[in-house]
Amino acid sequence: MTEHTDAGSPRARGPWLLRRASVDDLDAIMGIEQRTFPTDAWSREGMHAELVGAHRYYLVAIATDAGGTPATSETNASAEPRASTEVVDAYAGLLAPPGAAQGDIQTIAVEERARGKGLGRLLMHALIAEARRRGIRELFLEVRADNPPARHLYDALGFAQVGVRPRYYQPDGVDAIVMRLQLPEARMEFTERSAVVDSASDRAQQDPRAERSEA
Repeated sequence: MTEHTDAGSPRARGPWLLRRASVDDLDAIMGIEQRTFPTDAWSREGMHAELVGAHRYYLVAIATDAGGTPATSETNASAEPRASTEVVDAYAGLLAPPGAAQGDIQTIAVEERARGKGLGRLLMHALIAEARRRGIRELFLEVRADNPPARHLYDALGFAQVGVRPRYYQPDGVDAIVMRLQLPEARMEFTERSAVVDSASDRAQQDPRAERSEA
């Protein structure tokens, strides 16, 4: 079950709460980034630029306890001014300039402990909804050719392969499959939402990242 509430007063009935990411989440995001992509992780500077960049929309998934309250870590060694103790299990980002026809899924990463529980799909639905709200008609992403589970999920979400970028993922030398989702015109106005997902939700395995670089 998924419940959507206003961002100002989120309520959780499942294991995750989605909210907008900020630079205060940079430590947690970079931890997931480096654990998930040890050979080609983005730099801290690059990720910071994404979080503050124009026309970006980044979300983090916060683990919650059985009562829907955000879970917290016992210790925190962060030197950031506001060191959040929330447990971040995933993040995802969208580039979608308002009024543009095309947008991109910039990145998506899920902690190993949270994979296979529908969290990646939840994040993808949230980014797709925001893209529609901004008037995007074509949404692109790139996925590693050696990740069939991720490609299956994107197929299920309506993405179709439109190209290949040979040896795009370095230093591994793996091809990138370029995929596109054609979005219908939004029939209602969307507002920014917080969202939660019940543990009994779709359990399809999600690729920890789908990325398409800016031209």
